[in-house]
Amino acid sequence: MPALDSTTPITPELIVAHGITPEEYQRIKDILGHEPNITELGMFSVMWSEHCSYKNSKPILKLFSKMNAALPHQENLLVKPGQENAGIVDIGDGYAVCFKIESHNHPSAIEPFQGAATGVGGILRDIFTMGARPILLMNSLRFGDLAQPVSQRLFRGVVAGIAHYGNCMGIPTVGGDIYFDGSYEGNPLVNAMALGIIKKDEIVRGAAHGIGNPVYYVGATTGRDGLGGAAFASKELSEQSHEDRPAVQVGDPFMEKLLMEACLELLKTDALVGMQDMGAAGLTCAGCETASRASTGVEIDLARVPRRETGMIPYEILLSESQERMLVIVKKGKEKEVEAIFEKWDLHAVKIGEVTPGNKYRVLDAGKLAAEIPAKALADEGPVYTREEEKPAYLEKAQQLDLRSIYEPKDFNLTLKRLLSHPSIASKAWVWQQYDHMVRTDTVFYPGHDAALIRIKGTQKGIAVATDCNSLYVYLDPFEGGKIAVAEAARNVVCSGAKPIGVTNCLNFGNPMKPEIFWQFHQAVAGMIESCTALETPVTGGNVSFYNESPQGAIYPTPTIGMVGLLDNIEKRVPSAFQNEGDIVFLAGETFNELGGSHYLMLEHGLKQGLPPRLDLKREGSLQQFILAAADTRKLASCHDLSEGGLAVALAECCIKSEEGLGATITDLEGIRKSQKGLRDDALYFGESQSRAIISVKPEHCKDVRNLAQKQGTTLFEIGKVGGDTLILEDRVRLLVWDAANLFDRTIPNVMERK
Repeated sequence: MPALDSTTPITPELIVAHGITPEEYQRIKDILGHEPNITELGMFSVMWSEHCSYKNSKPILKLFSKMNAALPHQENLLVKPGQENAGIVDIGDGYAVCFKIESHNHPSAIEPFQGAATGVGGILRDIFTMGARPILLMNSLRFGDLAQPVSQRLFRGVVAGIAHYGNCMGIPTVGGDIYFDGSYEGNPLVNAMALGIIKKDEIVRGAAHGIGNPVYYVGATTGRDGLGGAAFASKELSEQSHEDRPAVQVGDPFMEKLLMEACLELLKTDALVGMQDMGAAGLTCAGCETASRASTGVEIDLARVPRRETGMIPYEILLSESQERMLVIVKKGKEKEVEAIFEKWDLHAVKIGEVTPGNKYRVLDAGKLAAEIPAKALADEGPVYTREEEKPAYLEKAQQLDLRSIYEPKDFNLTLKRLLSHPSIASKAWVWQQYDHMVRTDTVFYPGHDAALIRIKGTQKGIAVATDCNSLYVYLDPFEGGKIAVAEAARNVVCSGAKPIGVTNCLNFGNPMKPEIFWQFHQAVAGMIESCTALETPVTGGNVSFYNESPQGAIYPTPTIGMVGLLDNIEKRVPSAFQNEGDIVFLAGETFNELGGSHYLMLEHGLKQGLPPRLDLKREGSLQQFILAAADTRKLASCHDLSEGGLAVALAECCIKSEEGLGATITDLEGIRKSQKGLRDDALYFGESQSRAIISVKPEHCKDVRNLAQKQGTTLFEIGKVGGDTLILEDRVRLLVWDAANLFDRTIPNVMERK
């Protein structure tokens, strides 16, 4: 795009460069009643981009709200999807949790350190702008083949950026999930999640209420970094994308720490009316959204905006996505009190405008009109499209799998070793050891458990959080993959002893203009809704990230789930790993001849095909209710979900992650074989049938656990006993826990240490 100034004429080429179609441009003219100037065109460009307006996804996203309305316990959902910066769920005793997940994929592809760091900063602002104090961070990451130098570079940069921002902020990064697959070459996924605690009566809304109330700019200065970032996120990556580095923001976590503390201190006064993060689309978005939510007008003067670069024109100031900035609506007469708080924290707090009658977002530059647009036209009335859908042609071949042509391994021991040393399954300790996951001293379950667990100070409550999505499943069957993503995230939370209470999601897909991609998107959302409905977990909001395509093609569809669970008494938590010598090991749930989409099939046979395992939501609900009942009565010594790698990998993880390196002898699998006629041994050992968990139980609790399983309708198989220093599975596997741990723990460090 050529250099711009306030007199730049609007040409067809300039309109196209701003991502505006001819029809959209005509609509802009109709709204304004005249041709837009360059500043107004830029404002419409970012606010009507997919990233801000959801113009391609909104018709599908409305299905989540429709689903929520049909769920029980509506009163617990205090802030619903799309209403504010993050969702809020009541957890009782006057407290609520505020949480959200968002993507920073394109910036991380161009500048992995800053892209990931500012993704963390942005999601934290979404939480504390609601008045909540952030207490944890999570992430969900996807990269290409880790053996490739470019994937290693992106991986290093992203992990370093996440660690830098969270550690400097003093907020623990307590877990997440990481996968490696060639579909993410050149287009990594960096999804950041944050959760905060708030008192129900202290929720802050991002609305500009009160005619005459002053509008304050607080926080860092404005520069040219991040310019047009929302628009950059709404197009495919290309060979020229490195030229978009100015669209990648530069973060300062120390500044954000000051900003967070100042904003939370302001919350304790009666001076605050509303607060809005200047995230995507910067001052443009913050101004029009606060006005739109309150059905008022806002007028600001850009000459008052603190800036760190000279010669900035209104277009640049309004579209800059410089970090660590907020827009605050203040009660008239309380200006000095507000300014004193931000002066104490050594931050800018400048009155740049006020709330006005009417409905216009009016922007002046030293008193001269720079832009005047109806706020709702920018924030809420962008174009909405119903895109074409078409079932992808690849599915016909990809879903075919003849098990008769799949040979069983000669050496199950070797197959298990190969699975444990695949980067997607292997320990992620190389990653989370770079995160300060213990700061604030509330972390109860460290990274590596099925779910992270944080205690809420001053209460008995605990919050469990898990992120999950098997994107190969979604690629092979978007509907079933979407169902499984929700169910597995819920299962991870349940395995810790917590009851799922809400879902946030980050929907990562390719170009929605392609009918096959939009079909994937719609089907995945439909599958997610089916699971959320059955498991009674409302969707509180999230993010859509389209255009995740590089010159190599589209990523695997990845609807990442962030699941939040509540533990009323944290003493009833359940660890993932084996705890005691002599405990009895059970497999809860049924196993089928399902190898499609499995890690085993990919590693042992080089195939990414077949239907993924089928998810029976009735069985899933029964399993989860059984685990919760057993956890509540403190009958479980451990509980671990079965996922990638199936039974053998889950058992190995239970051994490897036990503090004493406990082994297990698993000799009684005949009951499982008898329950499923013709069950193959590779499906029994490595298949990924859903709705299953490994539990260990003290011998004296076995009868009670069996009764609970029977009451909930869950099939329970006693398969062996905890003990020794070796994992033994019949005569197929004999593996020293030490050797398994060495493979599991050293895979990623070994790859990253190669020159």
